[in-house]
Amino acid sequence: MLIIPKLHENTEVPYYIQLYHYFKNEIIGGVLAPNIRLPSIRSLASQLGISSTPVELAYQQLLSEGFITSRPKSGYYVLPIHLSYGKAVSMKRPGPSSFPITARDAQHYPYDFHISKNDFSVFPHKIWRSLYQEQLANEELLQYGDPQGEPGLRASISAYLNSFRGLQCSQEQVVIGGDQYTLASQLSLMLQNSTGRLGFEDPGYHLVPSTFARNGYEALPIDLQEDGLNLITLYQSNANIVYVSPSHQFPMGMTMPIGKRLALLEWAKVRQGYIIEDDYDGEFRYHGRPIPSLQGLVANSPVIYMGSFAQSLSPALCIHYMILPKELLPLYHCLKSELYLEHSASRLNQIALHYFIERGHFGRHLRKMRQLYQRKHDVLLQSLKKYFGECGIVLGRDAGFHLLLRISHDHTKEQLVSLAKKAGVRITPMSYTWWDKRTSGELEFIMGFGGIAEDRIAEGIRTLKNVWYP
Repeated sequence: MLIIPKLHENTEVPYYIQLYHYFKNEIIGGVLAPNIRLPSIRSLASQLGISSTPVELAYQQLLSEGFITSRPKSGYYVLPIHLSYGKAVSMKRPGPSSFPITARDAQHYPYDFHISKNDFSVFPHKIWRSLYQEQLANEELLQYGDPQGEPGLRASISAYLNSFRGLQCSQEQVVIGGDQYTLASQLSLMLQNSTGRLGFEDPGYHLVPSTFARNGYEALPIDLQEDGLNLITLYQSNANIVYVSPSHQFPMGMTMPIGKRLALLEWAKVRQGYIIEDDYDGEFRYHGRPIPSLQGLVANSPVIYMGSFAQSLSPALCIHYMILPKELLPLYHCLKSELYLEHSASRLNQIALHYFIERGHFGRHLRKMRQLYQRKHDVLLQSLKKYFGECGIVLGRDAGFHLLLRISHDHTKEQLVSLAKKAGVRITPMSYTWWDKRTSGELEFIMGFGGIAEDRIAEGIRTLKNVWYP
């Protein structure tokens, strides 16, 4: 059966959307019968005289919605459907793979620069599977566990942080949680006897300040200087708790110098307050020496350190942690007893991770990931310089999982995102990181490099430049 969709050039609707609607309507209308084999991506693109990308995008969308299926080494085939309440419903036979894996954005992007994407091409699947299966044989791990976290993992985390992130802590100070919100909620309840004012970086990451605000705190955005948090504004705010990311500020990417770090510790001493240090990407510094943590600069520091294995290993493991000052441990144990807290992170994952660290696998994996992300970081930086040149300024280099691109343009950020999306490029405006949602003179976009293939970065940036500055 010859299938040649008609494409309209004089329209703003991109080719892949036109192709998607064509096949969807033909399938629903019964023109394309069940089990009909569709043309291959390459052959259809050749027939239509277009690149293979729009065809691939259209097929991926049809695949995700259940209109077609992909058979290994055979191609794409139309699935049987029936109409229910006016909607097309797939008639795929129920089975282990009937339910799709959920995604925040089901659309396929050839050039995905989203900040939350990770690269799992070097994930140690066999090692992790072996360690996890070891724990399944232990029926005790199917019982309730320590709400503070498994002692073995807490010991491994404290040893790792002392050796590689410069902390001063013991396993008794480690609290493990399933996500950062759980830990931030516990922390906000523990500190409720304070004056109730939380300062935080603006722009920044809102989960912690939003959690504190929900629990009755006054959330006070503090502006940034070239070297990080503005300490003058912090003093003027009368906050007694401050939330910062000193090693690699999100999203601006600056590193707080030692002088300002010591001054921030002095602020905590003067205010008799606490510093919440978010070290979400502290292991990933690509040029120069790693930046030691703020927590370890002085003994018994008033710093609550927060970290996770979401970026260094996988967010699906749901293992986050915080390091409490010793003076806060009684408050934590009181809260644990009062609220009947239970473990929020899988015990099986916790023990598997403990052995993963203890047997040296984590260190080796981290080195591989750092090398992989460094290559991507460098390719993205070079590509932005090459294609944007005088049109853009790049900020936040040398660490983390993103760069910040600042441009000047007649279009709004919404229009620019729309143009990029039509070209298959996924990017995120930085505007969501402002607490008061203010707008600045520049347009700024977060360019994540974690999830995109290394060999697609340059082409993606070239495509972005061409659609923004044709």
